[in-house]
Amino acid sequence: MLKSFSSATLIKLEILRTLRNKKFMFFSVIYPSVLYLIISGTSSSATIPHTHLSMQLYYLVAMASFGSLTAVLMGNSERIAKEREKGWVRQLRLTALPGHGYVVAKIASAATVTLPAILVIELVAAVLKNVRMETWQWIALTFAVWAGSLVFAALGVAIGYIASGDAVRPITMIIYFSLSILGGLWMPATIFPQWLQNIAEWLPTHSYAALGQAIELGDAPHMKDIGVLLVYLVLFVGAAAWLYRKDTKKA
Repeated sequence: MLKSFSSATLIKLEILRTLRNKKFMFFSVIYPSVLYLIISGTSSSATIPHTHLSMQLYYLVAMASFGSLTAVLMGNSERIAKEREKGWVRQLRLTALPGHGYVVAKIASAATVTLPAILVIELVAAVLKNVRMETWQWIALTFAVWAGSLVFAALGVAIGYIASGDAVRPITMIIYFSLSILGGLWMPATIFPQWLQNIAEWLPTHSYAALGQAIELGDAPHMKDIGVLLVYLVLFVGAAAWLYRKDTKKA
């Protein structure tokens, strides 16, 4: 049975395991929606400084991105570190699943479970905050936030191979909150000092949120933001694959 194990089987298994984790689903799906309701304000005329976005539109993207980041980064890193300690990854090496198949399966399965987080926040925004956009904008926004989450799914895999089971949570939390805050997901980066804004605009979370913000304004995502995310994706996937091979040689 183990010999017939494939990437598709692992992806399906990972998705089912995640959806059954009630605590994880709460913090990646429900929690960001609650935060959105609290911090997005009630006035549709109030705009974020130096943008043309209302509070509701800005935090729609910010909290959808935050929920996706929670799903793929926190979940992936901790699960992989624990699987390594329990010997699950060692068992997978006895199957026909190639090394790159494991990394791709982890990234793909993590990104798949971001859809509930995105869709729930969009539903809350439309129904409870009366956010209105064109149909193409809703579709493009959903795709952009989902596709961008692949970058952080790869980062989660890499962290899972750097840290042990005991150390993975604090390391992930530091990275998680640093990227969220400095990238403008918790508060607009435009309120930061200029030197900090200059740093923030090169962070993956800043470009991630910028994809959706451009769509909300009726524009196409900027090539700079797409380019930044692609560079980080290549770096994180490369790091994850290298760390996986390094871990394999230790076993």
